[in-house]
Amino acid sequence: MSLAKAVVTGTVFRAPEKRFTQNNVPVSSLVLNIGDREEMLIRVIAKRAALDEIVSGISKDDRVLVEGRLQITTVKNDNGAERRIYEIDANTIEMMGAGTSTPSTSSSSNEDIVKFSQEEFSDELIGEDEIPF
Repeated sequence: MSLAKAVVTGTVFRAPEKRFTQNNVPVSSLVLNIGDREEMLIRVIAKRAALDEIVSGISKDDRVLVEGRLQITTVKNDNGAERRIYEIDANTIEMMGAGTSTPSTSSSSNEDIVKFSQEEFSDELIGEDEIPF
């Protein structure tokens, strides 16, 4: 059953595994832990060729952001108990944290942060004579 669009962040619990379809299309899967204190695992399936390069650079314990379609499947264990499996059919996968080379996380120090003092801001943002109505 497909629910909706989902955007999750988490830590890679199991490293990506790549397989190929009969038509030689790469399909990668990995398991993502989205829980903070306890394990809450979601399987991520990447069927798009554009995601192949990103997934090949992911390893266990990396932080990633995944956007895609959430699917829930119910399966029966050997003892007959039902269990739910959560999967995301990924549209985009992005690396997070210090190991990335994106401009937003490039090496910047605290000295680069601009700090404003309270005197630089006026209490009155727009004068009364500047309001058009």
